[in-house]
Amino acid sequence: MDHLPQPFDPDAAVFPVSVAASLADMHPQTLRGYDRLGLVVPLRARGRGRRYSLRDVAKLRHVQQLSQGEGINLEGIRRILSLEEENDALREQVEYLSETLHRVQSRTQPRVFTADEFGGVDHGRTRRRSPRQITWRG
Repeated sequence: MDHLPQPFDPDAAVFPVSVAASLADMHPQTLRGYDRLGLVVPLRARGRGRRYSLRDVAKLRHVQQLSQGEGINLEGIRRILSLEEENDALREQVEYLSETLHRVQSRTQPRVFTADEFGGVDHGRTRRRSPRQITWRG
């Protein structure tokens, strides 16, 4: 059991052009062309060889579907990919801001105390409604 690989990083650039092309069911020249056009840009190994990740292979398949399945030209695909990346970044930002807002709100929730008929303060132990409510933030 100790020899099993660690969880695979989908962004690890490990596949050479030939393997990535096979995984994406494309010709290696197509991958090189997409690289030149900036559609799917792999990392470069020390010897300047292209190395693709699983995420790159999924993107190659997406480009192929847009091109062959939807009939979209390469400039249209470039624009779609750009908008999808922008959308993903905005979603991450919204998630981050929502989490931050939730943390801030949970620390600054107002505590409501009601004055009872004798002028004392009811700390929420009873459900009586009083005409006066004091809101304390702290």
